[in-house]
Amino acid sequence: MNAIVEQIIPTDEWPGAKDAGVANFIDKQLIGPYIRYQEKYRKGLADTDVSCKLLYQKSFEELPWDRQTDYLKLMQGGKLAEMLKKYKSAQSGIIWAEGLDRIFFGLIRDHTMQGYYGSPRHGGNINYVSYKMIGLDYPFIIGQNRYKS
Repeated sequence: MNAIVEQIIPTDEWPGAKDAGVANFIDKQLIGPYIRYQEKYRKGLADTDVSCKLLYQKSFEELPWDRQTDYLKLMQGGKLAEMLKKYKSAQSGIIWAEGLDRIFFGLIRDHTMQGYYGSPRHGGNINYVSYKMIGLDYPFIIGQNRYKS
């Protein structure tokens, strides 16, 4: 999962999603408020592993950066199931069925953004990295209405 989230928010002059603890955020949320997405994550990560091994003979995290990017573009476009039809593997017929590639990409992209830009109290945004990046002060008291009239 770290390799995927790092592709979505890569490290540049600021830490990316991996260093901001986004995978930790997603893991924590999958046993809490996002429990309804557990099966989609299990299937999506397993399908990613199988399809990368069929297409490239390597796992996703072993792929070079540009190949990872190309793979995620295919996933985002919902094109992986079609690409895998040419493989006669028993697994190739059941992975990414019913547009799961596009659905999974949207899910992990949205959760990556939430983990990176959300409050650190939820398990991501370690050291307030995104707050610092966009120049926001950390809200010391969550929920305080500082603008009472």
